Amino acid sequence: MLGFAMKSVTQLVMGSTFEDEHEVIHFQKNHGTPVLINIAALMQLESILKKIIKERKGRNFSERIFIDSLVQGNLNDQQILEDSMIFSLASCIITAKLCTWAICFLTTCEEVQKKLYEEIDQVFGKGPITPEKIEELRYCRQVLCETVRTAKLTPVSARLQDIEGKIDKFIIPRETLVLYALGVVLQDPSTWPSPYKYEISVVVFVVIDFYVFDPERFDDESVMKTFSLLGFSGTQECPELRFAYMVATVLLSVLVRRLHLLPVEGQVVETKYELVTSSKEEAWITVSKRY
Repeated sequence: MLGFAMKSVTQLVMGSTFEDEHEVIHFQKNHGTPVLINIAALMQLESILKKIIKERKGRNFSERIFIDSLVQGNLNDQQILEDSMIFSLASCIITAKLCTWAICFLTTCEEVQKKLYEEIDQVFGKGPITPEKIEELRYCRQVLCETVRTAKLTPVSARLQDIEGKIDKFIIPRETLVLYALGVVLQDPSTWPSPYKYEISVVVFVVIDFYVFDPERFDDESVMKTFSLLGFSGTQECPELRFAYMVATVLLSVLVRRLHLLPVEGQVVETKYELVTSSKEEAWITVSKRY
């Protein structure tokens, strides 16, 4: 999934530089995981981006990439470089983990997978996957939102306080760095009904802490609004997560249309909480053809 995510991200940000899969594999080996990227790898990435920024400035290309949007925003070269690097590194790990957890949860939830398949089949049929059609995949979006919630994909977030705030008798001065314990909020029973319910049907594959995976909770617009206020949806959604949603939607649309996603009997998936939540060891699935 990390290789798949890196291929998606590098082509979006850097265009044809990474069309060759061997280049992507080489890039991945040099950089390891984005969380553990080393100084030499950062310098290499910076060098590649500087070259591409110089090539794209003042020219029109038939294929639009992420850097083009930054260039047209009248940003200086340093800002374009920094934004491109942050987007590249963050998008890789968030996309990879979102795709991984979504597939893991689908293997444990036969009814969810069936409903997702029916929606994908109804929207696309045997036709191609297009951006316009993707907008119609409401249930798929709910599956991804529930994946973010259940896996606690980003357990901690931070934001500078724009204005002076107050909680009870405590004053939060302007420009204070406020940490959000999203991992706690996303499992708060007062906001998310039945977040801890144990289901015997999934004993062959342990769902994180036995949380209920229920995409239909996002049918309620008020629930989606709560999610939006946390920065996972709507206008406050970070660009890396928005990109990850799109890539994961394409991935699921391709896989679920062709394959049944099944668990590995006896496999236990333990969670490791970092900047982005991952499994302690690689998670495996089995598949069978739909047709």
